[in-house]
Amino acid sequence: MFYSLVKIWVRLALRIFCTKTTVTGRESLAIAGPMLLVANHPNSFLDAIVIGAQFDRPVHFLARGDAFHKPWHNTLLRLLNMIPIYRLREGKENLHLNERAFRQSKEVLTGGGIVLIFIEGICLNTHQLQPFKKGAGRITWENRNLPGFSVLPMGIAFDHFRRFGKEVHLHFAKPLLPKTLLPYEEEARSLICFNKIVYDEINQRIELPNNKCLTWAEKISCACIALPACCIHAPLYYPVKKLVQQKTRGTVFYDSVLFGVLLFIYPLYVLLLCYLLLLMTGPLSLAWLIFLLIPFSAWIAVRWRKSFYAQTR
Repeated sequence: MFYSLVKIWVRLALRIFCTKTTVTGRESLAIAGPMLLVANHPNSFLDAIVIGAQFDRPVHFLARGDAFHKPWHNTLLRLLNMIPIYRLREGKENLHLNERAFRQSKEVLTGGGIVLIFIEGICLNTHQLQPFKKGAGRITWENRNLPGFSVLPMGIAFDHFRRFGKEVHLHFAKPLLPKTLLPYEEEARSLICFNKIVYDEINQRIELPNNKCLTWAEKISCACIALPACCIHAPLYYPVKKLVQQKTRGTVFYDSVLFGVLLFIYPLYVLLLCYLLLLMTGPLSLAWLIFLLIPFSAWIAVRWRKSFYAQTR
């Protein structure tokens, strides 16, 4: 229930945060049955947010285990269908907990659900694939006899990692059957084959978005809304941006933390603006209109500002 409600708001928020989301191979989103979704990992938690928002069905995510250490983090992330998985760098003492992650993944798949795993096992702000880990192959091996089970490789790419108003390209492959990915009776040999096939599938689907900027005529026509919108949102955006930059300096979490903070704070900011305007204007109906117009103005302003980063046509 919580996941479904958050996903509705996330889908709306992504329309402002991302100026354009292009999906290639959209027909794969409607595939029924248990599915292991295997992707590259260039932009931290934002990868999972963008990918999960494309599916009508709930998606369960394998996420880095150290993010679950604080009790309230653990509760929130599990409500968002995240499953902790640990790497060696997070301590040998935690590696035994990965058996629980594989069991939870199996439970989701047995119930006909979707599990998303980032096969590189590390996030770097780059579209160059890193060496693959064995987690995705192992999950596939353990569920290879599950009726209807398939593996769906995909690539995700952003036009940049540090700016508000980004373009995203998601490219889904055709689903692959376990017998194609795991052709040998020996597990170790099959896992090597699995990673090789999936590497080729993902690598050819990492396609950087093509920035399309506004014409000067479009920029001028949008400016009458975009400039006031920038002024309205500046008291919220710039302090949040500065705080997030300080907290995430030297990490890959800037985009995902900025999105997460604004996701929860922005509605409160809009309500506050509506309340202040209501005190000045009076009619409640006008306040509701303003409540809708403020996010719409943000949508225009983000696209308008982004057009100055791209090459003018």
